[in-house]
Formats: sequence, structure tokens, C-alpha cells
Amino acid sequence: MSVTLFVGGLSWGTDDNALRAKFEEYGTVEEVIIIRDRETGRSRGFGFVTLSSEEEAEAAIADLNEKEFNGRNINVNRASERS
Repeated sequence: MSVTLFVGGLSWGTDDNALRAKFEEYGTVEEVIIIRDRETGRSRGFGFVTLSSEEEAEAAIADLNEKEFNGRNINVNRASERS
């Protein structure tokens, strides 16, 4: 069962490919979305990564949460469902 993670605190220069490459260290990445400002197209500093299994997601959270990536400390945790 795939698991979607919230990734916050991204540097403005982080793109989908860089984020995908980082999370591929933990397993199969099904989807990467960096949220962008509608008007400027600039990153809003957060995104979502979907990994293919619970184990991969837990390993990514354990290793990456509050760690440095592209010059910023990022937050990685489970994405909550939209209500």
C-alpha cells in the first residue's frame, strides 16, 4: 500500500527531480509534487512524495525528518488526508 509523505521546509531551488532522487534512496517513488504559487510558478517550500510501501515511508521519515537537504532543514511526516 502506497504512503504519501508531506515534505516541508524545502529550499526554493529544490525541484521535483532533486526531491525524487533523495527519496529514491528509500524505495520506489510513485509520485512527487512540489506545490507552486499559481501566479509566479515559484515553489511554496513544501511538497508531497508518495512511496510504494509503509516500510519505505517509515525509513524516509526516520532518516530525513529535521535533516538538512539542499541547504535547509526539512520536515518529513505522513500527509494527513484532506477533509
